[in-house]
This record gives sequence, C-alpha cells and structure tokens, in this order.
Amino acid sequence: MALPIELRGHDYRYAAEQAVMAFLPEFGGEGDKLVSTLDGLCAMAELRFRGKDYEGRAEQAGPMPEAPLLRRRAQQKLVKESVFRACVGALGKLPPWGSLTGVRPGKLAARHMAETGRDEKETAAWLEREYSLSPRRAFLCARAAKTGLEVGDSLGEKDILLYVGIPFCPTRCAYCSFVSHSVEKSLKLVEPYVEALGREIGDAGLLTRELGLRVKAVYWGGGTPTTLDAEQLRRTLDRVAAAFDLPAGLEYTVEAGRPDTITREKLLVLRSAGVTRISLNPQTMDDRVLAAIGRRHSAQAVRHSFALAREHFGGQINMDLIAGLPEDSVPGFRAGLEEVLAMGPENVTVHSLTRKRGADLNGMDLRGLPGETVGQMLDIALEELPAAHYAPYYLYRQKFSAGGYENVGWAKEGTGCLYNVAMMEELCTVLSLGAGGATKRLLPGGKILRCFNKKYPYEYIGSLEEADRDKRALFAALP
Repeated sequence: MALPIELRGHDYRYAAEQAVMAFLPEFGGEGDKLVSTLDGLCAMAELRFRGKDYEGRAEQAGPMPEAPLLRRRAQQKLVKESVFRACVGALGKLPPWGSLTGVRPGKLAARHMAETGRDEKETAAWLEREYSLSPRRAFLCARAAKTGLEVGDSLGEKDILLYVGIPFCPTRCAYCSFVSHSVEKSLKLVEPYVEALGREIGDAGLLTRELGLRVKAVYWGGGTPTTLDAEQLRRTLDRVAAAFDLPAGLEYTVEAGRPDTITREKLLVLRSAGVTRISLNPQTMDDRVLAAIGRRHSAQAVRHSFALAREHFGGQINMDLIAGLPEDSVPGFRAGLEEVLAMGPENVTVHSLTRKRGADLNGMDLRGLPGETVGQMLDIALEELPAAHYAPYYLYRQKFSAGGYENVGWAKEGTGCLYNVAMMEELCTVLSLGAGGATKRLLPGGKILRCFNKKYPYEYIGSLEEADRDKRALFAALP
C-alpha cells in the first residue's frame, strides 16, 4: 500500500519515504499526509501526522553541482533534510542519528574523509553540523569510517571474503528473521544439507582458482553453525580447506552463538581446523529474558561454555548482547554487560533490538522497552566498554530498530574482525555459500553485482547446478 506522499517539483519518492518512515514508522494512518516540494535550492516538507501539522525546510548553501549525479545527490539530501525537520517537530526531539537514514553511515563519513583529507575528529564535527548527529553517534561513525578506510587500503582487487551459511539452530529465537530452522523440526534436512554444501564448496573453490581470487577472511554464520555435530563440522571444515587456498594465520570465524551447541569435541575440531575466532552470543545474562526470547539455555550455560572455549579453543571470542529485549531492564542490561566484560572476550558486539517481518517478536508486547530505554542501555555500553579498553571498530543500523539506534562491534586492541568491517562497508567481493547466500561482486567505482542462492534448505539442496551457473555468470559479467 502506497504511503500518502505527494511530490511537487521532483521525483525523489524513495528519499521522502525513507526519511519519513525512518523517523515516524507509524506514519500512514488515517489522515496522515506528507507533501514534499523542491523549488530550486530549497526543499519544503508539509507533514500531517496524527491530526497535527508540522513543517520542515532545507536550503542549499551555494549553487547546485553541475554534474548530474552530484546534483541528484544534493537534491535528495535537501528532500530528506526537510522531511527530517518536519519529523523532529512531530517527535519533539532530535533522533540520535540526526537526519541520517542509511544502514551504513560509516560509508558517508569515509567518503568525506577521503575527499577532504579531514581526520576523525574533524569528520565527527562535520557529521554533527551537517546531519545533526549527537556527539556520541558522530564519534562512533567517524571511528568506524577510519577503520573502514584502513581495511580498504589493505585489500587488493583479487581479494574476497568467503561466507558459509548453516541455517539451523537448536530452537528459533523470538527476535530472529534470518533463514534459520529449528533442528527439532528439520533434523532430517541437516545431513543432506551438509552434503549439498560440500558440493557447492568444491564448485566455488574451483571457480576462485580459475579466477585467481584470494580469500582474505572466512566467516561461518547462520543460523548457528555449531548446531552441526562434531563429525559434520569436521567434514565441512575439511572441504573448505581442500577447496580453497587458505594462507596460514587467515582470519577464520565460526559463529557458536548458542551455548547449548558447544561441546569440548566441537571446540577441538574448530581449533584443529585453524579457526581463529568464534562468536559466543548470550544476548543477555538474565534467565527470565532468555526464556522470553525462546532460548532454552541458562546464563550459567553461557558461563560454562565460555570457560570451555577458553580451555579448549584458544582463539579469539566475540560475545553479543542485545539492548531492548522483552523482560529486560536498564539495571539488568548493565549487570549483563558487566558480567560479560569480566569474562574478558576479545570482542563485544552490542545490538539494538530490531522488529522485523518474519520474527515471532512482532506478536510480543514491547511497551515496557521504548526507544528511550534502549538509549539508556546503549549509553551504559558507550561508557563501560571504552573504560574496559574496548574501541568501536564497525557499526551498522537496521530499519525498525528500537529508538532508531545502532549495532556496534567493540574490540580490544588488535582484535577487530576484518570480515565484519569489509562486509559491512562493502569493501570487497563476498562469495557466499549455502542456503540464502548472497554473493556480491564489487566492481571498480563501487558498483555491486549480486546473485542469490535458493533461500530455504530444501530448495537449496536441489539447486547446486543453478548456484554454480549463477556465480560463474556473475564473475563473467563485464564491469
């Protein structure tokens, strides 16, 4: 259903829609309307929301660029800025990310750094001035941009990231919208899936050798890869090692996000295969909250799994927490964060809860966790993580996150995950294997070509020839 938006003097409907929905997700009800006007160097937004009227105005400082691409970019910025200012009136306050609506704000800051030569501090000040970011969000954005530029400088034209998807979990979390299946319901698919994935790994390895591509980092996600048993893990890890030329010391991450999937035997398999990093993701250290989101393990299981990983894995450990989960509280989030920091993982990733289509959480009562509460939780993270000697190294945003906040990866010195930075900032080609895998070929100039594997495991298992054909066509396409 189309939103009630009227355009005058321009055709930037997507820009207007993106702006109004980013700041007022409830927009579109009875009587709501947005009129967006662009007249030369000035944009005007007239907003009617919940029976009240608001206006926003933005003007170009100086002449419009002559180059068509730059001109359209400047005009779209004016449209978004005017809608943002009207929405601020409706909200009664500035959003934490100001007028920015994209999922990769670091790319904007990185482009500014590259074009102007300004440093991290100057770029943060520019973000505050031009886009009304709060000082804390401007700092996060500029720091992520700096890291992205450093990683980008280290990558060559033939360098790629390798992603391996395992779309199975012990149970499905309430907030999850990924292509993941509870093994309770799809156990019979796991072994055929592992066999099919092994064949795709072989096909993809042959393709990379033919093209002379170099794998810079490997990442297993899902789902929860450690849902596989030890023998299935070993078999698939061996197939990756046989198919690809993986240099010694390569960054190699496997998500072991559910403590109820971690055993001593699996950790030893990962270690012997050269995996250097695992992600053990409690999301919360409160048993009540774990039960509310559909996890069937306790906080004590997280503690046990972490100790087991320290004893038998030996590599780096990331731990995820989510701000805004149902049944959580600000004191509860603080206690969970402090306990995780006391464990001393190399990386901590702090997410803000996002309500997505396909997630069971859409039917839950979240009235006790408004955006203000999420903001208080994230403020705690912004205070305690730097004090514990973690620095932000990558960030991204998602649509419909509580309060419009962000997800941030924090790392101890020298332990940032190259895959996370390069993937999120779109710095090189990503070769994705497994159900739902999205392969992205980065072309000179930043253009990206994509192809997609079948989404569901039962479809994927029978589509390997098609997957190989699509990847070959993608890499054969002329820039």
